Amino acid sequence: MLAVLAWVAIVTRPLTPIDETRYVSVAWEMWLRGDFLVPFKNGQPYSHKPPFIFWMFHAGWALFGVSDWWPRLVLPLFSAGSLGLTVLLARRLWPRHAGLGGQAALVLASTLLWIVFSTSVMFDVMLAFWVLLGMHGILSAAEGRGRGFAILGIAIGMGVLTKGPVILLDLLPVTVLAPWWNPGLTWRRWFGGVLLGVLLGAAIALAWAIPAGFAGGEAYRNAIFWGQTANRMVESFAHRRPVWWYLPLLPILLFPWFVWPGFWQALNRRRREGLDRGMRFCLAWMLPVLVAFSFISGKQPHYLIPLFPAFALLTARLLAEGPSMRVGLPALLVAALGIALIFVATGRVHALHDEVAALPPVWTGAALVALAVAVWWAGRRGLPAGWTLAALGAVTMVLVQVAAMHALHSLYDIKPMARAIRAVQDEGHAVANLATYHAQYQFLGRLEQPLVELRGAEVTSWLATHPDAYAVVYLNDRKALATVAARYKQAYRGGAAVLVDTRTAASLLAAHVE
Repeated sequence: MLAVLAWVAIVTRPLTPIDETRYVSVAWEMWLRGDFLVPFKNGQPYSHKPPFIFWMFHAGWALFGVSDWWPRLVLPLFSAGSLGLTVLLARRLWPRHAGLGGQAALVLASTLLWIVFSTSVMFDVMLAFWVLLGMHGILSAAEGRGRGFAILGIAIGMGVLTKGPVILLDLLPVTVLAPWWNPGLTWRRWFGGVLLGVLLGAAIALAWAIPAGFAGGEAYRNAIFWGQTANRMVESFAHRRPVWWYLPLLPILLFPWFVWPGFWQALNRRRREGLDRGMRFCLAWMLPVLVAFSFISGKQPHYLIPLFPAFALLTARLLAEGPSMRVGLPALLVAALGIALIFVATGRVHALHDEVAALPPVWTGAALVALAVAVWWAGRRGLPAGWTLAALGAVTMVLVQVAAMHALHSLYDIKPMARAIRAVQDEGHAVANLATYHAQYQFLGRLEQPLVELRGAEVTSWLATHPDAYAVVYLNDRKALATVAARYKQAYRGGAAVLVDTRTAASLLAAHVE
């Protein structure tokens, strides 16, 4: 199933600016420079993310040559590894329940946000892999195996190299709550071992950070040792979202399982009868981290991805209780989505016409309705809810991506613009970007020179003093494309982007620039 979802994502979704294109471009610049220690973005050291994902891109490029497809396979491969670790974790938590691991993997692989980020060039599924490895280490240590603390340390170190110290927030709460889910531990030995694991993780991370800090210069060194910890927390509290922000998103992020009444019925029954060790472990993994992220003001849905395996394990355990097979509510929601797509595709929702560059095909909405009816019928016939809901989640995501394919490519496929920039640079012309530049064109155009990033007052003077140069200008309204004479022009993220000479760029600034 994961292989099909990855293939659909590659076919239907381009590398999307600004995040996916930026991360692949950072890897490209490291590759181009032959510098695998310090990440670079548009010619400058890039301190916002550690290097592990970039190293994974380099490994594939070394084996297969530089390509667009390899970076898009790295995350599905880590997702597959996470599914395997989830299966093994289920066997350790509930050794008497054969087949529970496969059910947990099925739940995880069909959950909406996991599907999205398993097929996106982002860090969170990779981080979840290391969190799962750390959970195996924690269980081994709780069972009296000293090597478990070493596994925990390796997971911490690799997690820091993947996304920074946030992995400590994902792993340490379950260690603090270990006396609850695993009574009888010797506190001094337990927390001493956890401390040694943290120190091992720090040593692994510092093995890269110290030489990278010296190689990258003082500003880069200060950024990776300070900016990635305290400064990020300060910035997080400067961009506030309310404490409850995650709660209304959970039914969407964990669809279809979170909205299935059978899950809540089985959970309530188990709460009354008592939770077993594995259930307590999953709750100790999930709930403290969810609460912590809720109180940190800077929130993004994908921050919760490392908690999804715990939810999948808990759901699989509850499925083993034999809850209701009825799946009417999730099916009804998918049917409503299908009807909405039909209305959009047939032109009934006029307000969306100016917002999307291409309307979805009608058949995708009809297919969603048919899927919902089939799943509802299967539930009525008593087919296992695990399989029917997994099919509902995975096929829904496939159809939604197919429905959005043309709109996504028309608004977010910037490879033609990147190639046009490369052609201009090959002719010997400098190219400026008249906005904050996220290096979105560097990899897709295989650019070997940075773009000049211009903002504010410096724009006018640079354009005037570089008559032979070109500039990428961003327009508020796609309709302006018809009237602009440009080297290349396209729709871009709700507006438009044009590659023009500096005289034309100067004339566009007053009327059209964002």
